[in-house]
Amino acid sequence: MTDAPEQLVFDLVEWVAKEPRTYAEMLDAWRTSCPRLTVWEDAIERKLVMRKPVAGQGTMVVVTAAGRSFLAERSPAMPAEAAAALRRAS
Repeated sequence: MTDAPEQLVFDLVEWVAKEPRTYAEMLDAWRTSCPRLTVWEDAIERKLVMRKPVAGQGTMVVVTAAGRSFLAERSPAMPAEAAAALRRAS
């Protein structure tokens, strides 16, 4: 069971899906001192995003196939071309 509000987890995964983010950028944008707000930890635990070492760029955060499915399931108003792009990226 996750502790973070579902919409915040969705927002994080959607933000990463727009473009791969550096781990440092993700920490800067999603860091919290609240022990009850575990958005990043929940997204990792649910395997919606993952850290990936990339030569010359450091550690990147990318959306997984499970994360793309998570976005597609929760975006019913998503334009058909965007939904198709998410499926192709899987």
